[in-house]
Formats: sequence, C-alpha cells, structure tokens
Amino acid sequence: MSSPTSGSSTSGSPVLEAVGVGVRFGGIRALDGVGLTLRPGEVCGLIGPNGAGKTTLFDVLSGIRRPDEGRVLLDGTDITRRSPVWRARHGMRRTFQRQQLFGQLTVAEQLVVAQEWRGGGGGLAGDLLAAPTRRPYEKKRRERAEAVLHDCGLDGFTDAYAGTLPIGRARMVELARAVADPPRVLLLDEPTSGMTEDESRCLSSVVRRLVDEEGCAVLLVEHNVAFVMQLCTRVVVLDLGRILAEGTAAVVHADPRVREAYLGTTAT
Repeated sequence: MSSPTSGSSTSGSPVLEAVGVGVRFGGIRALDGVGLTLRPGEVCGLIGPNGAGKTTLFDVLSGIRRPDEGRVLLDGTDITRRSPVWRARHGMRRTFQRQQLFGQLTVAEQLVVAQEWRGGGGGLAGDLLAAPTRRPYEKKRRERAEAVLHDCGLDGFTDAYAGTLPIGRARMVELARAVADPPRVLLLDEPTSGMTEDESRCLSSVVRRLVDEEGCAVLLVEHNVAFVMQLCTRVVVLDLGRILAEGTAAVVHADPRVREAYLGTTAT
C-alpha cells in the first residue's frame, strides 16, 4: 500500500478556509457551521455517507452556491461573494461528479481552451482574423497541453472528441483540463468514479506530482475509502452537515464514530 503524500510541505497559513459555513434547503440544514482549512502542499480527503453535504461544501468553496451563513477565505481574504470565474482565475480549479467536458472539442482542444483566459495576441480581433501575433501563444499552449496529456496517460487521445470517450478516460481529461493552467487549489469531486485501477493509479500520480512539485493544495471527495487512505495526508468526515471527525487517515479510520456512521463497522 502506498503511503500518503509526504514529500510536500503543509506548513504556513491556509490557502483556503471555510469558516462557520451553513447552507439550508428549506427546513433542511445541508451544512451546519462547517469549518475547514486547506494548506499548500496538502491532500485532504472529504468523506461521509450520501447526503452528508460534501458536494454542497464543494459548491460553496468553488462559488457555485453562496452560503446562508459563514465565509470562504482565499489567502485570508474573504471571497464568499466572488464568482466561480474569479476564483478559477485566482488559482482555484474543480472537477465535477458529472462530467463537464465540451463534447464537440478534441481532448487537446479542451486543454488549450482552459488556458485561453490569459489572452495575448490581439484579443477578439486577433482571434477572428487568425492574426500572426497569436501564433506564439497558441504554440506555447499546445505544448503545455501535450505535456499535461502525457502526464495523464492520454497521449493516444489528443485528437479524439471528448464526447466519444469512456467515463474513466473522460475523467482523466477533466483532471488534465483542470491542471493545464497550474492550480493553487484543486477540488476533485468523485475523481475515480468509473475509472479502472490503472487510471486511478495514474490520477494518484498526477495529484502527488502537483502537490510535491507545485505546492498545490488538493481537496477531494471520494467514496473509494482505500484510495483516500492511501493518498491523503488528512481526512475530514462529514455526517449530516457537520464535521464528525478529522485527522490523519489512520486516526480517522480507527475512530469508532466514523466506522459506525460511514464505514459500516463498529470497533472491537
């Protein structure tokens, strides 16, 4: 069994924080005073039973949903009212439970598009006229796309249309797109769903490299407990919208409350 990522540094101030976050759907509290911190160079797993509030918390952190209570901080600055686009342009990237690829674009084009926001080469007029000033930028972005696709084991799929890919490959393309422009914070929602063991190992390698070489902070929701325990330096357990337990993988796995609420066993 591989040990959790250990080559990175998790010291210093949190890059991302949720402070007292609450979300209500009618009379139901999906999140109730949730607090969470994520530091550079950390892989944190967020687990819990269905309906615990994991994806809702992801929606709040990524700006898709505004909380009814609490705040979200990026580098200590309140970004609770900032849009998903603003957060993405400041280094926060996310994948989704349901694939969000552009089906009519090739795999390589998905990654080039992810870098286009940086502009360069004449703006809209340059795009429409295919101005020569765009060529150096396009070349650089395609080279970056090719390098990321290689790291993600997707060399043979660069010209394939995303809509034709099986689910495991499509998830790897989503990951590749999310890291084409290097993120500071990466949120992965059920990343191994539909993946083969080889694809899951490749995903794990990509995450480890991001953390160890780039100092990226990673938060992932995942039902594959073995994957979480192998990869994550810290695990947070949500249950009924509240944090039930938090700590290293070994500590959380041994917690009798977690084993009863989520893992389906009781301590002996």
